[in-house]
Amino acid sequence: MSGNAPFSAAEYDRRLTLARTAMQQAGLDAIFVTDPSNQAWLTGYDGWSFYVHQGVIVMSEGEPIWWGRHMDMMGGRRTCWMGHDNILGYSDHFVQSTEIHPMQDLAQVLKARGLGSARIGVEMENYYYSAKAHAVLMTNLPDAQLSDATGLVNWQRLVKSDDEIGFIRKAAGISDKVMQTALERAEPGMRKNDLVADIMHAGITGVGDDWGDYPAIVPLTPSGLDATAAHLTWNGDKMQTGEATFFELSGCYRRYHAPLCRTIYLGTPPDEMKRTEAAQLEGIAAGLDAARAGNRTCDIANAFMAVMAKHGIERQGRMGYPIGLSYPPDWGERSASIRTEDTTVLQAGMVFHFMPALWMDTWGLETTETILITQDGPAEPLCTIERKLFVKA
Repeated sequence: MSGNAPFSAAEYDRRLTLARTAMQQAGLDAIFVTDPSNQAWLTGYDGWSFYVHQGVIVMSEGEPIWWGRHMDMMGGRRTCWMGHDNILGYSDHFVQSTEIHPMQDLAQVLKARGLGSARIGVEMENYYYSAKAHAVLMTNLPDAQLSDATGLVNWQRLVKSDDEIGFIRKAAGISDKVMQTALERAEPGMRKNDLVADIMHAGITGVGDDWGDYPAIVPLTPSGLDATAAHLTWNGDKMQTGEATFFELSGCYRRYHAPLCRTIYLGTPPDEMKRTEAAQLEGIAAGLDAARAGNRTCDIANAFMAVMAKHGIERQGRMGYPIGLSYPPDWGERSASIRTEDTTVLQAGMVFHFMPALWMDTWGLETTETILITQDGPAEPLCTIERKLFVKA
């Protein structure tokens, strides 16, 4: 092992074995992985360089190869576990050029390793693998067979190791601190950007020796009518009496997340909101009870939706997703979903953001948990902030 990778050699061997088994089942000789989260999961690479072309090559044997911009190759040597011979960099002449493309360099790297006519999987439905990249790679590997391997690595990440769960627990402790800061500081007249500054300070400061990393999603903190939308951020407006604000936040420890949502109402909440809160909490309890090893993700969703139906509340959309290691723009792992049509079987060690938020006509109510599927019994919520609508006069 070299560099400063956060996990042991045995842990990375476990991950490579999973990825290679999936490769073999898909009939692939190699994969080229561009999702930054998958790169880090396989190699430990950690840097803000995903705005240029980079990725990890995994073959049937040997160390994986991290490939990227030459100046980021140095970051690879600092963070990846592999030997320097397997951390490669291309010239800056390729960066944002209209004449040449980094995939031309990647094609030469693949050919040099005997993959010029191989069956290679690429992540076609990924934020970081462009249509131009795919076209150039195909042109420069005319004898290779490029196949869509989107999600191949993501699905191997579903069941967390004990070490990963330890990191997520540290992130959950930071999430508690971040949420407590938001709830304590929120008050009428507080400028939203000032509140978010306090939230971000709390998250980066961390808890004790557990320092805070940047979360993959910025704080989502909409108020009033803005809270009827799921993904608005913040502005410079002052918080007002008579409005609900939901906080969708996450602590982050060494790229591992534990998302948490709570809602605060400044003033006296309307009766409709209080009735909806009671139904939502009942539904969450039902969902947690259904979140057991051997059940399916749809069982969680169906348990929640049955309670909503009983109370006459309409809701659409999925209610959660796996979380763990991630980079912007999303802290989800992009594999299974907690929704009525998803039949993924739950296993001990899976970690989800159970996210049955409700967005109504004039307000939003987000109360969510990061949950760990346990060996026996219902899921364990990893954060400790009380599950309720917070009210501050």
